[in-house]
Amino acid sequence: MVNSYLLRLIYVCLAGIVVTLLAACSSGSPRQNVADLGSNPALLGVRTVWTSHVGTVDFPLQIKVNNNAIVLAGSEGVVMSLDAQTGTPLWRVSVGAALAAGVGSDGRHAAVVTRSNELVVLGAGSELWRTRLAAQVFTSPLVAGERVFVLGADRTISAFDAQTGRKLWQNQRPGEALVLRQAGVLVAVNNTLVVGFSGRLLGLNPLTGSVLWDAAVATPRGTNDIERLVDLVAGVGRKDDVVCVRAFQAATGCIETVRGKVVWRRVAMGSVGLQGDDKQVYGVESDGRVLAWRLADGEQAWETNRLRYRQLSAPLVLGRSVVVGDDFGLVHLISRVDGSLLARLTTDGSPITVTPASAQSTLVVVTSRGGVFGFQPE
Repeated sequence: MVNSYLLRLIYVCLAGIVVTLLAACSSGSPRQNVADLGSNPALLGVRTVWTSHVGTVDFPLQIKVNNNAIVLAGSEGVVMSLDAQTGTPLWRVSVGAALAAGVGSDGRHAAVVTRSNELVVLGAGSELWRTRLAAQVFTSPLVAGERVFVLGADRTISAFDAQTGRKLWQNQRPGEALVLRQAGVLVAVNNTLVVGFSGRLLGLNPLTGSVLWDAAVATPRGTNDIERLVDLVAGVGRKDDVVCVRAFQAATGCIETVRGKVVWRRVAMGSVGLQGDDKQVYGVESDGRVLAWRLADGEQAWETNRLRYRQLSAPLVLGRSVVVGDDFGLVHLISRVDGSLLARLTTDGSPITVTPASAQSTLVVVTSRGGVFGFQPE
């Protein structure tokens, strides 16, 4: 069987031209090793309050939340906004091409990137502008401060005027030849643009693109490109000025973003991002173990093996729980205190690879089949 995380790997020529897919074989099917979960503990009362559909999702979708509105997209190019309380469509538009990355939104503008390397920016549900990019993109554009920031697979970060599409600046960084075909780190922290390049987290001036600080989360090692791959992956934990990130199959770590100081680093073998609260950081290892690290020093707080081999999504912190989806279309709510299972929710049975999102009192889950589910407390 093809190992799912290696399917996310691509070679990208630094000129942004040549892309070669990689795959590797693993022994046996993870599904054969999945333990029976038993009955639903149902310690939390949660119910499905609405459903919608966005079309098949086979790209690294990131759900964007703005107040009570969510913005999401399907692989074939449909971008839509829904009222998170009711699931009512607010707007829906097709960009006319299959998508490689999205969605970024600040509530006024929404941005996606097509598989033909076009950045498309929407306003109020209609297209404002589009522009051709030099390389593929797998990370959702970041829309902030009237700008659209784009992280390319050729390790460039570019800034565009959100209203006109005029390119404002571009910064290209050196790195290993191998990058992940999944979303990387691109977030705004106060007045700093925080970007992942290879195994490093950089703080950039969003007005000019100049580097303010540079911090190593993981260092490339090994004798071949696969062994040296240390890309940072989307899904970050944040508390004030501290951002916690994961380096693919290498490490987790927290960085203070005023000066770029490393707070702590820990060896960790996961391929999806993190989330956190004011005390802990939560992550999923590639074998399905769910871990919590103390935010202050990185010491492990707890670990649960109950969901091993279920190909879990990145976690969402919601209320008293940590929420993850699995390859069977199930949504698991886990206690933030000790990792015990609190509740289990069902969707359409297709894999959940998109990180769940929350908008006020609604938990939003998107499946690979394109089902969109809104859950709320009973």
